[in-house]
Amino acid sequence: MSAPFEERSGVVPCGTPWGRWYQTLEEVFIEVQVPPGTRAKDVRCGLQSRHIALSVRGREVLQGKLFDSTITDEGTWTLEDRKLIRIVLMKTNRDAGNCWTSLLENEYAADPWVQDQMQRKLTLERFQREAS
Repeated sequence: MSAPFEERSGVVPCGTPWGRWYQTLEEVFIEVQVPPGTRAKDVRCGLQSRHIALSVRGREVLQGKLFDSTITDEGTWTLEDRKLIRIVLMKTNRDAGNCWTSLLENEYAADPWVQDQMQRKLTLERFQREAS
């Protein structure tokens, strides 16, 4: 079984129909594949503490209640190479025990193996931070 853990970046991604999401102790990253040539004006992205809404060219891609709360003013999105939207959310609770099991409350859950890898990564990240 090939591990989704990307050794260089330390990322444990959870694949979705539209892309993937992953997390660190402090942040949640969402990467959405969009049609090549997409422009920023084609994108509508609403970020709130517990809610996200993303549509591209009038088509809803992602919408719902986030798994846990985020700091609204710290959330950002960027369009990279006109084919990838990267959303960065800042977690309100930045404890190693706060490992999101899914991106939205009832959607895009990590399978148990990926969830275990995510939790290990956050624990290791916290250990490294406390040891430095």
